[in-house]
Amino acid sequence: MADDEPQQLPDGMEQVPAGDEPVEYDTEVVVVGLGAGGGMALHQLAEAGVDVIGVEMGGYYGPEEMTLAEEQMMPRLFAEGGARATADMAINIMQGKGVGGSTVHNTNLCKRLPQPILDRWENNGVEGLGDQLQDDFAAVEQMLNVHPIPDDRINANNQMLLRGIAELGYQGGGLSYNRRLCRASGFCELGCPNDGKENATRALILPALDEGAQVLVRVRIDEILHEEGRAVGVAGVALDAETGRARREVVIRAESVVLAASATGSASLALKSGLPDPHGLVGRRLHIHPGAFVMGIFDEEIEGWLGVPQSAECTEFLEYGEDADQRVWMVTGFTHPGTSAGLMPGFGPAHGAMMRLYPNVAAIITMLHDETSGAVRPGEGERLHIHYSLQQDDYAQMALGMREAARILFAAGAREVMLPLSPPRLVSSMSEAASLSVGDLGPLNPPMIAVHPMSTMWMGEDPESSVVDSYGGYHHLDGLFVADGSLFPSSIGGPPQIPIYTMGRRVARRVVDRLG
Repeated sequence: MADDEPQQLPDGMEQVPAGDEPVEYDTEVVVVGLGAGGGMALHQLAEAGVDVIGVEMGGYYGPEEMTLAEEQMMPRLFAEGGARATADMAINIMQGKGVGGSTVHNTNLCKRLPQPILDRWENNGVEGLGDQLQDDFAAVEQMLNVHPIPDDRINANNQMLLRGIAELGYQGGGLSYNRRLCRASGFCELGCPNDGKENATRALILPALDEGAQVLVRVRIDEILHEEGRAVGVAGVALDAETGRARREVVIRAESVVLAASATGSASLALKSGLPDPHGLVGRRLHIHPGAFVMGIFDEEIEGWLGVPQSAECTEFLEYGEDADQRVWMVTGFTHPGTSAGLMPGFGPAHGAMMRLYPNVAAIITMLHDETSGAVRPGEGERLHIHYSLQQDDYAQMALGMREAARILFAAGAREVMLPLSPPRLVSSMSEAASLSVGDLGPLNPPMIAVHPMSTMWMGEDPESSVVDSYGGYHHLDGLFVADGSLFPSSIGGPPQIPIYTMGRRVARRVVDRLG
């Protein structure tokens, strides 16, 4: 279905019609953003009998609309059409857009917050990170059908990683995911036409509609309304499905506002709304887990686009403490043909020769548990200003990760490894790869990608050193809560999906308590 065609939406979900007069809604709670955190908050609030409206800037796409065509799904499912990047264009930041947010396109990796991270947060003033949080993790995992990825679902690309770390004696192994009807078609990052993911849409948002929640799609919220020290609703515009232009003003009055528009969107909206922020913290401390692809060329066919995309990890070089010496998480990665064409080196016939090797390529993403922190500032419409430049210590970690990814690939049987430098460096032995040093790296070298923005409205009990309290309540504005990755006081060094869902559950419970 083309985006300009009329769409049949589920009962309880609507697209605001065009009109000259503003349209107004009244509710107890409005949830801004319907990814993992917002979807969970919407579900929990509706289940508790709260009158709640969820608002999403993007559209709703059912399984029948997941065409798996890059040119169609990238604009539909990704913020800024997949082109969002840091201000210097050095790091591409892939974030979801639409009902379900990033849970629609992610690879469903599920891990709880590691205990060293919880200890670090507790030492920095966050409360309630004990048994109750673990109970929430367990409840979320049950709701989302989280379970270990079966051995027969581990494809050749992931088998390569497992083979390499076993040969080297490195720590790592299989992962868990939240799928139920998965057919292992391999194109998870462009949505699932088989409805095989227990994502926020399927597991939470559609059931919330059955409980009486209401959802507005293609509405961009531009302001959090606040009066006399209290949030009283939100205002924005309904967007045209075809052009993305504003076609009607929308105002939603509410007793409480739950902000769940991601670590970039939530902070940007808070700043744009002029919320009280006496210590200038909002939008700072951004972490993103930047990563780079290291590719191995094998004699045998890998066909990494087939099967479950990510089912194995290497944690040999991943420590979580504040004084960690090694902060690299490695997982498999595989890109679709269009993206791969952009990553492969060479021009003309040379580039064509590299692309013909596509079936024989395996890839590892070396991802940083970053100490670098950046900042988010509002832009126009959907666009944001994201300022983030790696510190030297993180470049050193990236060099470590790239060398070790090459070592794993060679141990698994690769005949050549491509280090993603500028220009790319093709090496045929580990001794060549070992020469890579931090001095070889810099902005755009390697080109990096990030999919885990977090920490811009972090929690803590001290209003002078944190933005929200331990349960998401904004320190300086009553009735405003945050329920997304913004809450994390630091980088977490792993997939944030389950932690964000869990924080959404925790925040929703606090909102219900406050409503009485």
